[in-house]
Amino acid sequence: MAPLVALSTVSVFPESTAQAFAWAAQVGYDAVEVMVGMDSLSQQTAAVRQLRDHHEMPICAIHSPCLLFTQRVWGTDPWGKLERSAELAHAVDADVVVVHPPFRWQREYAATFVEGIARLEKSTGLAFAVENMYPWRASSRSMEMYAPHWDPSRESYANTTIDLSHASIAGSNVISMAERMGDRLRHIHLTDGNGSAKDEHLVPGRGSMGAAAFLQHLAQRDFTGHVVLEINTRRAADRAQREADLRESLEFARLHLGQTQPQRV
Repeated sequence: MAPLVALSTVSVFPESTAQAFAWAAQVGYDAVEVMVGMDSLSQQTAAVRQLRDHHEMPICAIHSPCLLFTQRVWGTDPWGKLERSAELAHAVDADVVVVHPPFRWQREYAATFVEGIARLEKSTGLAFAVENMYPWRASSRSMEMYAPHWDPSRESYANTTIDLSHASIAGSNVISMAERMGDRLRHIHLTDGNGSAKDEHLVPGRGSMGAAAFLQHLAQRDFTGHVVLEINTRRAADRAQREADLRESLEFARLHLGQTQPQRV
């Protein structure tokens, strides 16, 4: 099977989760990844299921609320957040939960994170795809803010995610990272970056990460996971520009994956 090309709901921010489903259906994406965040609708199982059914748009993944600005979404217990993410994934027939490595100050959570993720995968039957992050940079200094490490290829996770914008900040070669992960690479956040300390999330092809070559590498190794467009359209002047960015991103993904038609049944 060829990978689904999906749209992350965060790609249309500041528009809502509901608008993200509408955009995904209108532009022609295969599926949606739901970012559980400050939009209260994204936290409600019935509402998310209704959006899926109304737009006839499958949900391939749930992104757990583990970002700095979602630390209080679904409470403050990090394991509780992952359990609720799994419940939502089951309710909407998603097979992946995306999760970031713990922040270093979450010491108790970080100490058992690798083993705990394995236990969750066994108990839920879902893939908890741990995402690559990056050292935080300020002027000429960098700070290690994630534990056990920001690079999931260094750990024994069964399922992983590569985000090209995060790799850009870290100065990581995404093809080399994918080769280290091998069959453990389950999920892609397709975007781009120019090496800035800021998390740019550019439309793929507009940065220096070699997004085209990376997709071609995935196609050559018969990658069958999800390719999710997670771009920043906050600065779009209007809805027409946002739509153009979403279409360009989808066409870029399909072109370099060698897809001639949508994969959604």
